[in-house]
Amino acid sequence: MLHQTIGLIVQTLVPVQRPRDERGLSQSTENAILLAGAAAIAVLIITVITAFVTDGLADLG
Repeated sequence: MLHQTIGLIVQTLVPVQRPRDERGLSQSTENAILLAGAAAIAVLIITVITAFVTDGLADLG
């Protein structure tokens, strides 16, 4: 009897939980995609600057 009463009290006090929203990517996947994008942009910038400097040095010599 006591256990049933305590169970009833706990059920009335604990809010009903909604199901989790499982849409979207996990946080680690999002971080990996953003890191890969940032690395690709960095490589592109370094390539452009290297080409610009190399062309500038070729004009001097």
